[in-house]
Amino acid sequence: MTTIARIAVVVPCYRVRAQILQVIGAIGPEVGWIFVIDDACPEQTGDWVKEQCADPRVTVLTHSGNLGVGGAVVTGYRRALATPAEVVIKLDGDGQMDPAQIGRIAGPLLAGQADYSKGNRFHRVSYAQGMPALRLLGNAGLSFFSKLSSGYWQLSDPTNGYTAIRRELLTELELERLARRYFFESDLLYHLNQARALVIDIPMKARYENEPSSLQPMKVFWPFLLGHLRNGLRRICYTYFLRGFSVASIELLLGSILLVAGGGFGLWQWHISSESGIPATSGTVMLAALPIILGMQMLLSWLNFDVASEPRHPVHPMLRDRQTPTSQRD
Repeated sequence: MTTIARIAVVVPCYRVRAQILQVIGAIGPEVGWIFVIDDACPEQTGDWVKEQCADPRVTVLTHSGNLGVGGAVVTGYRRALATPAEVVIKLDGDGQMDPAQIGRIAGPLLAGQADYSKGNRFHRVSYAQGMPALRLLGNAGLSFFSKLSSGYWQLSDPTNGYTAIRRELLTELELERLARRYFFESDLLYHLNQARALVIDIPMKARYENEPSSLQPMKVFWPFLLGHLRNGLRRICYTYFLRGFSVASIELLLGSILLVAGGGFGLWQWHISSESGIPATSGTVMLAALPIILGMQMLLSWLNFDVASEPRHPVHPMLRDRQTPTSQRD
């Protein structure tokens, strides 16, 4: 089977009137459906597309109020599920994502090799050339927290919005629970991990010219950080104490207790020593150091287990069998 009419593209639009027609015009014949989501754009991008675009694949959906990029993509996802599309691409309308890469992004999913794919602008140093320094720094700074919150330790460039997802995963996910603003892609990774989806990176070059961006890195840094910490805690509690309990769960729990207890005891003894002027004995130092050392060893062992437990096999075939009525199966 060819890739024609197996791919749908969702294009969230906000202040992209100057770029949107060029973006749509560059989408190749491998795409069967294009959903342009006007997220209450003050430039009336949706109306502009209706007036100027004659591509029969294009459907314009308009929000009466701004829901954010995540809200716009979820609207497109729901509409794409009404088509026979097997893979749904999220492509921004600002021109920073090359539509010629759609085949590369969707290819592994159409071949059944993965459940979700995303662009990676850091695969090579040269690929990130042209990316604003502030955005590059912020992306690198949040990368570790994204790995912790999502459980996908091998992924890079977590905020890359050039993504593809299998329809089986869209049916499985609770779309209404996904973040609606810029944290959308990062939050989606957390939910994909809970579904045990196989996620892969697709190397791509950064594409920054004169396109405007409504993303303000310093403004979203703290919401991103708090979102990652929240999701990380939720993932750890659910994975290691609710869904399953193993030796790694004991290592995480006991290691955390020993690290906190040793650190707290050491600080308390340091305070007493500084107040009295009497140096702490070697025995007291060991009482503080030993729990810290053991705690760190246990946490590192847990971390090794967590990295090794990243999903390795596509889950969509199993989901497809579960979602397909028995009467419709071969």
